[in-house]
Amino acid sequence: MSLEFAIQYPCPLRARHSEEQLRRWGRLSNLHTLLTTGDTSVPSNDKLKWIESARDEVELMQAETTICSTCPACLPLEIAGEGEAVGCLGRITYPIDAQFEKFLADRVQLVLDTVDPADQPRLLRILVDPESPFDGEASKELRRVTTADALRFFELRLPITLAREAARLTTDNLFDLLGGFHSEHMHETSYARELPPAATADYYDFLDLLLRNDLNQSERERLRRRSKNYEQYLRLLEGIEQAEALEARVLLD
Repeated sequence: MSLEFAIQYPCPLRARHSEEQLRRWGRLSNLHTLLTTGDTSVPSNDKLKWIESARDEVELMQAETTICSTCPACLPLEIAGEGEAVGCLGRITYPIDAQFEKFLADRVQLVLDTVDPADQPRLLRILVDPESPFDGEASKELRRVTTADALRFFELRLPITLAREAARLTTDNLFDLLGGFHSEHMHETSYARELPPAATADYYDFLDLLLRNDLNQSERERLRRRSKNYEQYLRLLEGIEQAEALEARVLLD
């Protein structure tokens, strides 16, 4: 269960395959890698059967995606790229861990408390505006969900409440913002949300400030060890940066 994203770049692979097919390959390659190299337990009979039944499609996927490594939209494998055969795809796995949610809340609060409003990212000013469209309702609904397999979207059952200028906000508002905008192209792409080209620069500035600004290498490594989501959001940040340079859309769902 994950939030999937892609840079919608007009490459030869997209000329031959639909966005939905590339998305399926993204899931397939990620799951295949987890089952064949990332799972240290003895594979169950069901896992072995799945790997065997997927063999032909995996071979086709691997052959078709060899061109990804030379594509300008390809994201670095060393940043949360485990098993991503389609180079412009990524995923943020659920549940969002408590450590990462606390990190984001602390970073947003720090910027609001220490940076002059004129120097704050535009998205942050939109977030704290009383008329902000990011009301937190979508994330609030997800936080209540527990699937039949006992999976959750958020590790924390209650969001973190911010303070002072952001006293009316919680991390539900923040995750609504990070989820992007409703997409009018869902019937073409299968992705329900997107960051249009006009928004990528603002999203880059905001996430770059939260995830990288004034964090030294040792702090980043500590975050990577404590939170799987940190590096996954770094991959999303890389994708937004690539999309901005290519004037492309970022798809999310």
